[in-house]
Amino acid sequence: MVMTLPFEVGVVVRDLELMERFYCGVLGCRAERRSGVPESVGTPAGLGGELVVAWLRVPSGGCVKLILPRSASVSAGAVASPAGRLGLSYLTFHLDDMDPVVAALPAAGARPLSDPVVVRARGRRISFWADPEGNVVELVDVRTDDPGSGHSN
Repeated sequence: MVMTLPFEVGVVVRDLELMERFYCGVLGCRAERRSGVPESVGTPAGLGGELVVAWLRVPSGGCVKLILPRSASVSAGAVASPAGRLGLSYLTFHLDDMDPVVAALPAAGARPLSDPVVVRARGRRISFWADPEGNVVELVDVRTDDPGSGHSN
């Protein structure tokens, strides 16, 4: 397994503009883009529905993704969907091939949140997991072939 991009972290927010100003103004992040995630991707990926995401580049090369749910209210309590609670929601790891990691996660005590376990979205494969303590991890790769894994649509 080889990590292919800098580290990213997703934070669910109630007020996207306020939080973008905070991360950019106070922490020196740079707003790179904002994009809508349709329910057709957000729901099967385990995110809980339609979202707006703002990508903020961290000066060291990582990224903070601010996430505003559109179709569900955000609460402070623990919920099954990563986009259904405030604060630190999930950590993203970009890999050259997620299949060996996906295969090893159940034995390590993780449980899948995606249905199916690996979802194709915009030329990528994504998979969401709860680690043994319930923290959410996203795996991403750009493999277009999927010989015999049976994980994707």
